[in-house]
Amino acid sequence: MREFRYHHDAVSLRWSAVTHVGMRRQLNEDSFDASFPVFLVADGMGGHAAGDRASTLALSAFERLHGRSLPEPCRVETALERSFAAVLGSGDTGAGTTLTGAIVTSTGDGIYWYLVNVGDSRTYLLQDGVLRQLSVDHSVVQEMIEAGEVTREDARRHPLRNVITRSIGGGQVTPPDTWLTPVQRNQRLLVCSDGLSGELDDEVLARVLRSHPSPAHATAELLRLALAAGARDNVSAVVVDVDAVDQDDTGWQDTDLDLVFDTVPRGGRP
Repeated sequence: MREFRYHHDAVSLRWSAVTHVGMRRQLNEDSFDASFPVFLVADGMGGHAAGDRASTLALSAFERLHGRSLPEPCRVETALERSFAAVLGSGDTGAGTTLTGAIVTSTGDGIYWYLVNVGDSRTYLLQDGVLRQLSVDHSVVQEMIEAGEVTREDARRHPLRNVITRSIGGGQVTPPDTWLTPVQRNQRLLVCSDGLSGELDDEVLARVLRSHPSPAHATAELLRLALAAGARDNVSAVVVDVDAVDQDDTGWQDTDLDLVFDTVPRGGRP
């Protein structure tokens, strides 16, 4: 598993990412973008390659954000609008996708994660040894959990666990959740499709993320465990570490950068 690094006067990150078709599917409809400063996962749906096209289209809208500078939140909002327009304008009414993850942005008062979520893929934050799910699933079982009708553990086995209530495309127009949270040193983000979170509970995710300092080793272990558990769906995971943050982002220099772009395949290779 490869690990990538970005050094900048404002922020220093390490990351690794993986996608795999899983043990039961013939086609990988997951896609991810792990190219600084964008870290997103999209889980397509629709079958017959429609989901693959939808997830790819959704992420292609963020390619203009790749580069050496950090976008302002308004540029991320524009990319998000283009993402919806690309999928909805594809002409394939059955195609849809989830979208979750974070983009590093610069505002007038510091460096922030611009977090986005639509559907049931997930974004987690490990900070001070505690794993917290930042995103809220847009799903039938999540609504049942909030209504007190099922427990979180029972929801993992519920027959409606894969029914989502929001998506990009899929015959519906639904808004994403978006919010800002500060980028801080020693944070670790996990962005994943439900092919990972559906196989491994939060306790296992936390244990792996705490025990593997390297993002590459963490993603490799997460994939190994998901495959060992049966990997009934496509599996995708992006792990991002914040090694340093300088909130005074004035006078950035575009020199001495170790920058690798890594928008990885849609075809399911590990």
